Amino acid sequence: MSIKSIEIREDNLLENGKSFGDIGQYREIKGLAKFILDPNDEYNKKITDIENISTNNQGLVEFSSDIHIMLPLDSSKSNKKIIYDVNNRGNKVMLSQFNSASRGVMVAGVAPEDDIGNEFLMLEGYTLVWCGWSHDAPPINGKLRLFSSEIAKDGEPIKGKIYSQFQPMKDVEQIMLSDRMHTPYPAVDTNEKEAILSFKKYPDDDPIIIPRDKWRFAWNDGNETIDNPNFIYMSDKFKAGIMYQVSYNAYGAKPTGLGLAATRDLIAYLKYSDDLDNPTKGDIEQAFAFGVSQSGRFLRQFIYLDFNYDNLGREVFDGIMPHVAGGMRGEFNQRFGQASKDLPSVISQLYPSASIITDDIEGSSHDGLMEKFKERKSKSKVFFVNTGAEYWRGDASLIHTSADGKKDLESNENSRVYHLSSCMHGPGVWPPTDTQEADGMRGQNYLNSIDYTPLMRALLSNLDKWASEGIEPPDSSHPKVSDGTAVDPNSLREKYSKIPINFPEHFSFPRKMDFGSNEDIVETIPPTHGEKYSSIVSDVDEDGNEIAGIRHPDVQVPLATSTPWNLRHPDVGAPYQIIGLTGGPRGATVPLPKEKSDDDSRLSISERYSSKEDYLEKISNYSKELIKQRFLLDFDLENILSRSEERWDYFNK
Repeated sequence: MSIKSIEIREDNLLENGKSFGDIGQYREIKGLAKFILDPNDEYNKKITDIENISTNNQGLVEFSSDIHIMLPLDSSKSNKKIIYDVNNRGNKVMLSQFNSASRGVMVAGVAPEDDIGNEFLMLEGYTLVWCGWSHDAPPINGKLRLFSSEIAKDGEPIKGKIYSQFQPMKDVEQIMLSDRMHTPYPAVDTNEKEAILSFKKYPDDDPIIIPRDKWRFAWNDGNETIDNPNFIYMSDKFKAGIMYQVSYNAYGAKPTGLGLAATRDLIAYLKYSDDLDNPTKGDIEQAFAFGVSQSGRFLRQFIYLDFNYDNLGREVFDGIMPHVAGGMRGEFNQRFGQASKDLPSVISQLYPSASIITDDIEGSSHDGLMEKFKERKSKSKVFFVNTGAEYWRGDASLIHTSADGKKDLESNENSRVYHLSSCMHGPGVWPPTDTQEADGMRGQNYLNSIDYTPLMRALLSNLDKWASEGIEPPDSSHPKVSDGTAVDPNSLREKYSKIPINFPEHFSFPRKMDFGSNEDIVETIPPTHGEKYSSIVSDVDEDGNEIAGIRHPDVQVPLATSTPWNLRHPDVGAPYQIIGLTGGPRGATVPLPKEKSDDDSRLSISERYSSKEDYLEKISNYSKELIKQRFLLDFDLENILSRSEERWDYFNK
């Protein structure tokens, strides 16, 4: 492990000393972890550009990361388990996923305050850990970041090509050269003739190049347009909903792979070190990693490169849960890596998606995501969890099907694959609205309203028991080719035509993108397009609700059709496109008719349920069945019934 020191800057009682059940009070620590790496150690050589990072007088690499820890004040009451939350763009996410907490709305210059939610993780006695892993996270107070020097050769900053994509929600003349306000990589030459700007209607389209004299690297301050290496400007404007790609030569690269090392070494230190400065004093028996979307893709990269052992060969994480990461990884160990990229059409790290060895779509590669775990005989357990949204984005099915989609694949023996049926990328929005508060994205229908966090708590409990006690979890549950629950998305057009919702005019299939022979130092930019992978989704019932995977009570006993996709509203451009082809996918809620209707083929609420009591009884009976199947905890039964009563009142008003 490479922890040099832990600098504690804040040390307080959580929630002003509130007691959490039998566990009691929690301590909250904020500070800085200082790391020191030997670039010559074999297990550090997998960090791209490790040889190009400046070193101290001892020839060692030094860097630091923000850290945040919540742990029981009385360590004897701890469950002796860490849950590590790979922050998403600098933000904490596990409190919203496991504690049903609100993530808040980030405004300029302010990160959301922590909301403890229903306190589930604290009542269980977990030690909660966060660490900055990304250089380019938005430089906003409260966000967790990693700090290191730039990479250089012979004292000169390294230069190289970069490929970025952006999709505005309104017509604009200028855009920062980064995704979601991350720190951009500046253009080496604002007059670079070889720079290319193109656009697409859909991710799997061939790009259309915009003439170089129609745009420039510049910024208009309201008075004049001046050269600026961090912005791109076009007087004809970037149009709402159109997907633009730009490739150019940049400088300022930092070693992105240090985030993987920071994760590895901080958890190894907290788990194993008896150093007096260690907040946990090494009194930890198991550690679990959790990541959502971007941070779930980070964990898939962590698994693929196998950063899951320390310098003594000891396991770091006993359980890992990449959530809504689909079948992708990302630019987490790439020179000029952009951690925020989230489409298979703009990254080189799509294949391998499955945990076991498979061929890529062109038969030119033969690899598996967990192959290095298998070679090392790692006993770490992995849950790959997705919602329908990642299937409709195009890549999630590659986790468990062959590249051509013709056959199902088995999972690695230490993994499971779970699909949260009819859910969208994040927990549902309640009460129903068609607009996402955080970014203003608007859908043609209400956003998906299913709160799937009760299912997440059960999955965490199952992962914990598998790793800690050897109790086998439920079998994988997802769409399958063999039983007909996995279908081509285009085949569902007729079923959805009977429901009052517009069906997408086009489904984008992932394509093999050739960025060159090295995915960590890419050379072919823009990439060349190869063959298309297959992509399947869950079949749906007569209500338009998905039939495969783990069905939430709101899906099994419906008051609405819940889809994992939603079309963009005309106000934000590209109304033909699914929300989330860039950014987090949002699903839809289409309420059932209250009474029988000739304009809606779905059974009405009054035809399904004789009364509110009848509805709640069906919810209760199904929820108890989920508890038997271990996809729901007793902890959540009362919550499910309360939420269902609220839903009944809303949809029947």
